[in-house]
Amino acid sequence: MRLAAAANIAKWWLVAAMLAGLFGAFGWALGGPQVASIFVFCLLLAALAVYAYADRALLGMLGAREYALAEDPILRSTVDALAAKFGVVPPKLYLIPDGYPRALSAGRGPAGSALALSTGLLGALTPAELEAVVAHELAHVRRRDVLTQTSAVMLAVVLVDLSRIGGWFERALLAILGPIASAFVHLLLSPRRELAADRLAASVLGSGEGLADALLKLDRASDLVSFQASPATEPLYTVNPFAEEGLAALFVTHPPLERRRAALAAPLK
Repeated sequence: MRLAAAANIAKWWLVAAMLAGLFGAFGWALGGPQVASIFVFCLLLAALAVYAYADRALLGMLGAREYALAEDPILRSTVDALAAKFGVVPPKLYLIPDGYPRALSAGRGPAGSALALSTGLLGALTPAELEAVVAHELAHVRRRDVLTQTSAVMLAVVLVDLSRIGGWFERALLAILGPIASAFVHLLLSPRRELAADRLAASVLGSGEGLADALLKLDRASDLVSFQASPATEPLYTVNPFAEEGLAALFVTHPPLERRRAALAAPLK
């Protein structure tokens, strides 16, 4: 886990350095070293803002609100107990008022994170399945996957949304910005992180059965409940809620469901 956490931190800084270099080169071309230094400084400020506030911004985009303790003390105690097992600070709980069953984690890592659950998820899963999904998300927190996921999705959403300012030129802008956003997502995120989080959650719970059942339910939800969101948010969710076509196909970072369930069925080491 320490290696995975270090890799995620290194990826974050690598992308920040790459963007700083690009902005610096652009500034140098415009006005020499003075303009380049201003561009780099502004980029570093933006990177720090993303590090500190990207989780809140993303949750706001998704319409999530803070989950009051009085609404469901049992859920809060479940999350706190699991957080203790994973060795992380209990995340802030958020509720997404949406009938589509989904869960996501965001933030910086073990010392500061947020966990969002939809009303559809709370109604669709059994207590054991819900515990398994929460464990999966906390595994991402423990491994610091949330740092790269949050940053990559925030950057991708901004780039995709920039295409909307093009008016009649929107399709052409999206054809350019969409692949760029996708490239950043795939540079930071590997499908292996989902398999690793599945296995870590199963090892903490002592079994992968609850998570395997939950994954199947969440995967089938797309046939029963409509879902709309920016395809660039795909890496955030426990399973991919989007049809793998068009723009959404560019942002797929989840391995096939069958592969995940087969890995969970294997004996725990």
